[in-house]
Amino acid sequence: MKIIFISGPSGSGKSTLSNQIIVKIKNGIILSTDNYYKTGLISKLLSKVVDGYFDKRLSFNYKLFKKDFNYILNSGNSINERSYDFEKKTINSFFNKVNNINLIVIEGIFAKELSSTLCNQKHYFLELKINKNVCMKRVVQRDIKERGKAKKQAEEDFLNSWDIYYQKFKNINIKKNANEFTITKNTNIEQILKKYLNEY
Repeated sequence: MKIIFISGPSGSGKSTLSNQIIVKIKNGIILSTDNYYKTGLISKLLSKVVDGYFDKRLSFNYKLFKKDFNYILNSGNSINERSYDFEKKTINSFFNKVNNINLIVIEGIFAKELSSTLCNQKHYFLELKINKNVCMKRVVQRDIKERGKAKKQAEEDFLNSWDIYYQKFKNINIKKNANEFTITKNTNIEQILKKYLNEY
């Protein structure tokens, strides 16, 4: 089983890159950390009082994510697909069976931490480095359309999330991996996949 972690700040293109990889590499599945936020009354309250709640590990349902990850890793199959509703603060789970999985792509703002804590086996880590203004434009458009935010609120939330993403790793010791790559707008991702994953 091959595992790829894709990290980067909000709006950097993690989901887009994940989908590009899945299209090129058959029998793969994407686990997005955006679909594993905590639910319930406590989460609803914390999201209102904790600044940048959804950008902090406090909001992430690690137990549920690890359960799904381990099931796929051990069985090579997936039976559940999850989707987080940011307005209702709930996770929608529905049956979607995928068999013979040989690649797991884990993408999201928590992927960097997960790459050092979730598994010990060989994996590939891709971190996106994209212009801040480009990221903000993408996030603001998404948040207005999909999360019901006003433009000003979306801009303020993005700037806060950007700072949180880069500040949190100053005090976290992330184990170095020989298969780490920085992805920019000029990176030839196909070349990386051909050379290091040998999939196509």
